[in-house]
Amino acid sequence: MPTVSVIVPCYNEEKTIAKLLGALLAQKYPREQMEVIISDGDSQDGTRAAIAAFCAAHPDLAVRVVTNCGRTIPAALNLALAEARGEFIVRLDAHSMPHPHYIATSLRLLEAGKGANVGGVWEILPGGEGWLAQSIAVAAAHPLGVGDAKYRYTDQAAAVDTVPFGAFRKSLIAEIGGFDETLLANEDYEFNARIRQAGYSVYLDPEIRAVYFARATLAALARQYARYGFWKTRMLARYPGTLRWRQALPPLFVAGLLGGALAFPWLGPLQIVYSLAVVSYLLAVLAAGLLAAGRARLLLLALGVPLAIITMHLAWGAAFWWGLFRLRRPAAKETSPK
Repeated sequence: MPTVSVIVPCYNEEKTIAKLLGALLAQKYPREQMEVIISDGDSQDGTRAAIAAFCAAHPDLAVRVVTNCGRTIPAALNLALAEARGEFIVRLDAHSMPHPHYIATSLRLLEAGKGANVGGVWEILPGGEGWLAQSIAVAAAHPLGVGDAKYRYTDQAAAVDTVPFGAFRKSLIAEIGGFDETLLANEDYEFNARIRQAGYSVYLDPEIRAVYFARATLAALARQYARYGFWKTRMLARYPGTLRWRQALPPLFVAGLLGGALAFPWLGPLQIVYSLAVVSYLLAVLAAGLLAAGRARLLLLALGVPLAIITMHLAWGAAFWWGLFRLRRPAAKETSPK
């Protein structure tokens, strides 16, 4: 059977890294054909100790830790790729848990020629305790929150524009290059864009499944989506044809919301149109919250899910406009929203 290198960017993941390693230990794939390379950005919590404890308890799974001095995700991935010895690469995150057949299914689809990069569906779970963390997990998998990002909810296999994590032959890196270290987010989307530009396909199959732990607080969620929105502008500057409707809506929403509010006294009859649009949006997110609360039988989701969806939209959209502004100031130092 082919050799596989699992590469994992990591920073301060002591709460979940052992869960990931346990899920890799449970893979229905020969352990002697697997290696795990964790590219750690000098974690300041107990991540390294958790990895060492796992390795001591399970020496039959080859795990190596390399220090990512760059402390960014694309730098971590490229460092791990340089260390990888496997014929195939499987990328995972430190806050994920692949299902037992994740690696075997990914390699089967790659060898069948389904795509140059294959991935699957996230099963999103709360990243913390309580109703708010549960609300964020629901919102992160809801079409109203993520649009047509099929890897969060689809049950149909298809060629797509991007997949989460992904699995590919290591030889692909020699052909199209590694991950772009000038992007502090959207590096996976940019990687997949180059795959498609090279004439290959990116393939999503719901047989490939992994648990993904969502952010636990609204502040962490806002930082995550602000980073996505800010760095999306860099992606579009290079690949304008990659813009999808789900990505255009948050910036348009923020612009319309703010512009309408500032111009409201002068809108005249259009005040009614603006007000109806805002009310319709609020009713839509409230309906999503009520439906989620009914399914889970947890009343607080009726409040938490709308708060999470609104946070995602506002953070992504506002950071997108900030990113466009920064694009017009090339001399300014590039920093991601915190």
